[in-house]
Amino acid sequence: MDLRILEIASHTENNKVLKNYTHKSKHKNPLCGDVMEISLIVKDEVIKDMGYQCKSCVYCQASVSLLSRKIKEKKIEEIKTFITTGEQLFDDVKITLEKHWKDFMEILDKKNLSRKECLLLPLRTIARALKI
Repeated sequence: MDLRILEIASHTENNKVLKNYTHKSKHKNPLCGDVMEISLIVKDEVIKDMGYQCKSCVYCQASVSLLSRKIKEKKIEEIKTFITTGEQLFDDVKITLEKHWKDFMEILDKKNLSRKECLLLPLRTIARALKI
């Protein structure tokens, strides 16, 4: 296992329950059973806060930890673009990410292809919460 994955997953400051959330979604990975619940506070089409709870592998935890730190103060439209691009990072195509999202290129990569569904679970859960 990549030690960088463990390092990213260790940032758990957003592993919390938001009481006044405006959007919420719970999603399960049918392949391995990972469960992700994400709650968001959205104001004027901008993510103000994110909380998550998960029963999942370290790959999923790393992905949601990174996402929870990068998503705040971002417009929903920017997040939608990132999610679409994130899904393509495992493919053999040249992808350009905004500088803000570049850290994801480290984990959403062909070297982690066997964990693709785990790594994308947080992105898909956010998409459901925002109905995008």
